[in-house]
Amino acid sequence: MEEQRIIRRMTLVGVVGNVLLTAFKLFAGIYGHSGAMVSDAVHSLSDVFATCVAFIGTRLSMRPADREHPYGHERIECAASCVLGAILLMTGLGIGKAGVVSVLSAGGRSLSAPGMIALVAALVSIVAKEGMFWYTRHYARILNSPAFLADAWHHRSDALSSVGSLIGIGGAMLGHPVLDPLASVVICGFILKVSFDVINDALRKMLDTSRGAEYEDALRDFAAGQEGVEGVDMVHSRMFGNRVYVDLEIEVDPDKTVGEGHEIAERVHRRLEERFGDVKHVMVHVNPAKKAEKPYAPSPRPNGAAGLDAQ
Repeated sequence: MEEQRIIRRMTLVGVVGNVLLTAFKLFAGIYGHSGAMVSDAVHSLSDVFATCVAFIGTRLSMRPADREHPYGHERIECAASCVLGAILLMTGLGIGKAGVVSVLSAGGRSLSAPGMIALVAALVSIVAKEGMFWYTRHYARILNSPAFLADAWHHRSDALSSVGSLIGIGGAMLGHPVLDPLASVVICGFILKVSFDVINDALRKMLDTSRGAEYEDALRDFAAGQEGVEGVDMVHSRMFGNRVYVDLEIEVDPDKTVGEGHEIAERVHRRLEERFGDVKHVMVHVNPAKKAEKPYAPSPRPNGAAGLDAQ
């Protein structure tokens, strides 16, 4: 199956790429005496766990509905995104704490400037992680996967943290060694922002949040254009993981039979699910269309009858 192949490939790229980057950055940070690069290595290591969580969450969310879960398992992916956000949050706080401690503990003692290998590692990390971000985001959008989309932003946060490392290491090599641990504090801010966005998006999709007015207007216009539909009284949508449930009330000619009204509703149901790929199910309710009232016209007088003249 194509989706399964894409998921396996993204997981392999994420895990192997992050393991190699973690090893290289950790060696560069220790050998090059750079606290910022060691923090960056820890961030890359967290990406390995994040990719594994995204893989497990996405695979479980694709399981078919069963007796205990008649609506499916899509929300498992939202739970996986929350876990990813929590990993980012803990990583960011840990890096920030280490940076603050390093700055405060420096006091009057001089800090050693990092070596060139730490600067090279930062450059390599920026290029590699930005590439992994675009790669993962591309396929996450194809799969409509919030977990892998969160994983993509995890890669981007790592690229941003490497930019902070680059600035801190470069500044330290130019004679301002305190910039190296300060870079860890800046990295912390980037990571915390991404973690908040990931958790917020996952919670929205778990709380039956509307898909949005623009999306519902598109649903309304499409349904109103179907054969036999006289009007649309109501459209509601709600997120269910990465899928959408729709409740719809349409108007049909009240003179049609129950069977004919049901046939129109089934057609609207089927075509909406075909047209909007992220719709999991549409519930269509049929209302009788309100017939326009005929304008009042006075009854014609009998032939020869005379009208009453005002006196």
